[in-house]
Amino acid sequence: MSSLYLLHKPYRMLSQFTDNEGRATLANVIDVSDIYAAGRLDYDSEGLLLLSDDGALIHRIAHPRHKQPKTYWVQLEGQIDDAALNALQAGITLKDGPTRPAKARLIAPPALAPREPAIDPKRHPSTSWLELTISEGRNRQVRRMTAHVGFPTLRLIRASIGAWQLGDLQPGEWRKETLHAPRKAPGPQRSGKPPTSRQRKPS
Repeated sequence: MSSLYLLHKPYRMLSQFTDNEGRATLANVIDVSDIYAAGRLDYDSEGLLLLSDDGALIHRIAHPRHKQPKTYWVQLEGQIDDAALNALQAGITLKDGPTRPAKARLIAPPALAPREPAIDPKRHPSTSWLELTISEGRNRQVRRMTAHVGFPTLRLIRASIGAWQLGDLQPGEWRKETLHAPRKAPGPQRSGKPPTSRQRKPS
């Protein structure tokens, strides 16, 4: 069996446990020893981060070969139009090559905790929300994709990785699942020990 931790990484926090520059790290919100992140989220991105004490499980989740789909909620500058959505769905060409076709749709603002600091409505009076699902993991890919079609990203939240969902975890909260070793790409536990209640390390 392996332990998997689902964490809602807050804005402006590194996806690692130490930092020489005094920035917030995962150690500020989760106090479990000997676990490592399966992939990463940028310092200025939020949402679901998976961690485990099982190196093989981390590899199966994070390695590009397994193409785990990742879904993001993206607040954009301006009102995204059908032409931009169609371009994202078909695949666009970035400086490092063409992207795979993505799932992209306009959504209502999701029910999220306010970000600190909040996006300034005076600087950004018109925004829209996009749900984007990709199966790649290039550096800052979502931000580059939305900028390419003319709608820069203002806020970026990862909502899911494969079948794992952010759910109602609030920034800094986490929950644990116990998994039996899968034969193929992993998914959430369907039976056996249920996940523990969500937890947060005191600040």
